Amino acid sequence: MFDVKGKVVAITGASSGIGEAVARLLAAAGAKVVLGARRADRLEIIAADIRKKQGEADLQVIDVSKREDLERLVKKAQDRFGRLDVLISNAGLMPLSPLDQLKVEEWDRMIDVNIKGVLYGIAAALPVFRKQNSGHFINVSSVAGHRIGPNGAVYSATKFAVRAISEGLRQEAGDKIRVTIISPGAVESELASTISDPAVKKRVEDYRKMAIPAEAIASAMAYAIGQPGNVDVNEILIRPTAQPS
Repeated sequence: MFDVKGKVVAITGASSGIGEAVARLLAAAGAKVVLGARRADRLEIIAADIRKKQGEADLQVIDVSKREDLERLVKKAQDRFGRLDVLISNAGLMPLSPLDQLKVEEWDRMIDVNIKGVLYGIAAALPVFRKQNSGHFINVSSVAGHRIGPNGAVYSATKFAVRAISEGLRQEAGDKIRVTIISPGAVESELASTISDPAVKKRVEDYRKMAIPAEAIASAMAYAIGQPGNVDVNEILIRPTAQPS
């Protein structure tokens, strides 16, 4: 069970997958959500559906690789709902490929979104949380942030970085700000669509046939948010029962 009623939660990568699932779940449980992503049309549909079900939702079109966009997301939450209780940094890319292919632009984009996007979220929300004397960061890493496999060196590096940044933040945050790392395994999402190598994409799609619903990860996030203020759920690693590694 969890209690998130009245919490103001901003979510990046909220136009699909885990971000959409957690937005819908939290809103249904009484939280006030601010959806952030690049696709305005998808955000409008999701926010409208939440409102239709008597939930509270707003949106902000953002690109997490731009620091000012994260500042706009945090400000939208404050302007609309008066505060920000939780920032979920969920946006991510996974264009796997062998290093020999030298897909440097894809490496750069993963670093910009997967690492800088988390850092920019921290930079935007941390002063707000300090002023409020409360707040909660939820940063999405991956099983790939615990282990490395072929074709995933750069992706894993970004997800190891998310865990390192989050743990460092937790140690510095003090006793009023909570930090949670969520490390999903194979989950139903659009992640595989970012893979440009056809052979790698096919292998990943076959592997992901065991994927669990995004709602499973959303429930884990809701559990962490819903704990009493003196309980900090630091890390949850969640994957399909059938996933071997």
